[in-house]
Amino acid sequence: MAKKDQTTDAAGEKGREKWMARFQVRLAMQPGVDRAVVLQAVKHVTAHCADTGEHPRTAFGDPDAYAVQVGARLVPADRRARGRRNNAVMNAVDTVRRRAGDVAGL
Repeated sequence: MAKKDQTTDAAGEKGREKWMARFQVRLAMQPGVDRAVVLQAVKHVTAHCADTGEHPRTAFGDPDAYAVQVGARLVPADRRARGRRNNAVMNAVDTVRRRAGDVAGL
């Protein structure tokens, strides 16, 4: 194998790893998504790319957009809604905590 081919292969592998990392993080941030959903989605993407030889960006597009699609498809609506409510509560608690810290810092 020529040196240029090895460099191209390494760059392609790094691009796949970056796409997968971005996809996993964005998917995990979706309301109601748990570890099982992330693992199922990663397994699907990995198997597809191994079977076809396609780069994940070619097959699935932008990792952020695909993560939103997968979250909507794999997580039941009631669980997504519960996740959104939990996120809202946590955001409110965090806001109160920051404001209390600001008052204490006076």
